[in-house]
Amino acid sequence: MRSVVALLACLALTACGLQPMYAGGASGASAQGIAAVEVPAIAGRGGWLVKNALDARLGVAGQTTPQYRLDVRLDDSLEALGVLNDDTISRERRILRARYQLIDLATNAVLLDATAGSDAGIDVVSSEYATIAAEQKALENLAVDVADRIATQVAVTLRTRAVAGQ
Repeated sequence: MRSVVALLACLALTACGLQPMYAGGASGASAQGIAAVEVPAIAGRGGWLVKNALDARLGVAGQTTPQYRLDVRLDDSLEALGVLNDDTISRERRILRARYQLIDLATNAVLLDATAGSDAGIDVVSSEYATIAAEQKALENLAVDVADRIATQVAVTLRTRAVAGQ
């Protein structure tokens, strides 16, 4: 009975036109599209971290002539969450938000205009060094998470564009 259900599920998936995002490997349309995305410098330490993470994710198929530009603006903030009776902060929240646009360099058309963000909680301890180290590590982790979200949305947009034949 289970094998019949599994077989029917496989047949249903093939009938719906579902295809792997990176079909064709590094020579596939998606991989070639994201390899042609140029990421200009992004301001600040968080920007440097996000740009490096994006370059690592978007350059999987090697270097090609840029056809697209990904403009990213970051908003990095640190908020106090937990305040004790003596007005000291016991917990912070680091928030990293990105507004990004994918621009076709040939037509200067905006193909994607979106936002991505993530946040992390940080315990504030008596050691100022430990708190600063936790804030920096949170920024590093958030930059990777935001870059993953951006790269996924860019890949989906370019895949949809390639399938549509534009």
